[in-house]
Amino acid sequence: MEGYFLIHGKALLTPVFPAVHVDALLRHFAGMTEDFQKGDWEDSIAKAGKFVEAVLKALSVRCGDLPAKGKHFKVDKVINDLAQKPPGSVDDVIRLTIPRACRFVYDVASNRGGRHDPDEIDPNELDATAVVNQCSWIVGEMIRHAQHGKASTREAKDAVEGLVRRRYPLLEDIDGHTYFHADKPSAPEVALVILARAYPRRMGLSELIAQLRSNKFEDKNARTAIGRINRYVHEDADGKLVLLGPGLKKAEEIMQAAALKDAK
Repeated sequence: MEGYFLIHGKALLTPVFPAVHVDALLRHFAGMTEDFQKGDWEDSIAKAGKFVEAVLKALSVRCGDLPAKGKHFKVDKVINDLAQKPPGSVDDVIRLTIPRACRFVYDVASNRGGRHDPDEIDPNELDATAVVNQCSWIVGEMIRHAQHGKASTREAKDAVEGLVRRRYPLLEDIDGHTYFHADKPSAPEVALVILARAYPRRMGLSELIAQLRSNKFEDKNARTAIGRINRYVHEDADGKLVLLGPGLKKAEEIMQAAALKDAK
């Protein structure tokens, strides 16, 4: 996913927006969506906040301003400054519409967890879903603006359609069971992802087999899969498993490959 956005997204956006800020916003967007698909809600939301900062810097330059650096950059001030630009001086989608969407995303990113009662249902997945879809819309609008009036719009249209489609997490936890929604993963791959999800908690052999059976693998296949990932795990005296460093790395590679395939 990241490679696609860094190459094709940059080509679509840089005719209008500065490359340095395009690189940043696309990098944060790719990281945000990958974290979302892995079910890392808080990390996804945090990257959405960084994405918004990069977007607003790009919009400021588009309007002829030089964004402040470091701690002097204030999201609220930039949004207000953009709104004060004279009507007609720049497209309203740059002056008003995208900044308003950015304000919503940044509010969620800045207050994640802080405004929720701990006894409520965990809001992080709902928050992440909202901001990922909003950020997808923001990039889509920026592409439309950057490609307006261009002779060839097919690539831009395909990019926008891909961005605004609804995204779903590849990992889902229900009643203590982890489900991996990749396209036809192998049993060893699912076992590694489940153990990575549980890390650093150890998991007993019977629990891991039950988790694999929940992912529609037969008991025999589940046991065979566990044998095949033996080099990636440490087993304690009680027979409980935890992933070693190479196992965590392998699980990450499996998730990235699944996210890339899902994005196509």
